[in-house]
Order: sequence, then C-alpha cells, then structure tokens
Amino acid sequence: MTATENAPAYLNIDRENHPAVLAGRRSRDAVEVRDKQAWLDNFSATGSVEDPVGPSMFDEEGRGHRGAEGLSAFWDKAIAPTEKIDFQFEKEIICGNEVAYIGKIVTHIAGHISEAEGVFTYRADADGKMEALRAYWEVEATIASTRKA
Repeated sequence: MTATENAPAYLNIDRENHPAVLAGRRSRDAVEVRDKQAWLDNFSATGSVEDPVGPSMFDEEGRGHRGAEGLSAFWDKAIAPTEKIDFQFEKEIICGNEVAYIGKIVTHIAGHISEAEGVFTYRADADGKMEALRAYWEVEATIASTRKA
C-alpha cells in the first residue's frame, strides 16, 4: 500500500465521486434540463435552499426554503420563470461533506441576462442527498449586471 492509500479522506479526496459534488452536479443538471421533479428528488426530506443567503426577492424573511413544499415553491419562483441558467464555476473547494464553488451563475430571463458572482455551496447527507444548497451572491450587484440578451 502506498502512503496515498493510507491517507485520511481529507488528504485523499475523490473529486469526481464526492457525495456533495455529485449532489451539486445532479442539481445543476436538473436545472439545465428544466426537470423540477429530478431537482426535488435530489434533496433529502429535510433539505433546504438559501439562494441567496439572507433576505431577497425569493425569500423576504431570509430563512431559506425547506422541505418538499418550500423547495417546490422556490423552483416556481426562482427557476421556472427563467429561460436558461448557466453555471460557470472557476474553483472547487471540498471540505467534509460539502463543496464550495467560486464563480458565477448566468441567468437568461425575458430577453435579458444577469450574472450572480459568488460562492455556491452544496452539502450532502449520509445517503448522498442534498441537505443544503446555499448561494452567496449580492442581489444589488446582480441586478446591476442585467443587460439585454
């Protein structure tokens, strides 16, 4: 056995098969093909979304969306009205059962494009289901980035 094989998981990360990476990929794939049910099925029973973290037009109280009903309402409010969403991540950071991406999400809606630059995190539970999706981006900066497509 090599030193790498004996290394603890935090020194020997399987970047392709990490549960949070896989849950995040399933989430983005479902958004890209507009499959609400696949997106919902990717979450654990207690899964949550905070996108963006804190109060916003999607979540006035800033408490996040939880459980099947809350997640479904988030999809209807934030994802369904869009024409397309592109995930452009430049850096991946894996820690424990979470992954953080640094980059931007480009949203196409009503003939316009906006860019949300930020940090986007995915946490998987023990079964590989999405436990938490959190997006750190500034609403005001994203609105200011809006331009005609």
